[in-house]
Amino acid sequence: MKKNILFLCTGNSCRSQMAHGLAANLKSEKYNFYSAGTKTHGLNPNAVIVMNEIGIDISHHTSNLLSEYSNVSFDTIFTVCAHANDNCPYVPGANIKHVGFDDPPALTKDFTDVQATLDVYRRVRDEIKEFVMEIEKYLEE
Repeated sequence: MKKNILFLCTGNSCRSQMAHGLAANLKSEKYNFYSAGTKTHGLNPNAVIVMNEIGIDISHHTSNLLSEYSNVSFDTIFTVCAHANDNCPYVPGANIKHVGFDDPPALTKDFTDVQATLDVYRRVRDEIKEFVMEIEKYLEE
């Protein structure tokens, strides 16, 4: 039986969505992946753009709350931002691990150059991809 893995962020709009898309694309034969937020902020359009650049379409993803998955028994929850880590609710049976990534919307909020903005999203996307490629290492810890 495949393990259920959740990526949890504050708004489930960017980092958790990119992690979900990458993991589902790269590791879905071994695990079931989900993403949620402690709040919902909608899907970040820049996250969609940079994921499409590497052939992964997350445009159909929705911004969900953890409570929407009350019927799923999670083996591991990865918090991908400090706020989610600090505010992660108790989830019976789940192993909660923090793997923080920079917040592209916060880092780029004052940017006026579109390419500079997307470069930040690309960097974080690539960091998340490196994590996903080695996710087994984090599951064993």
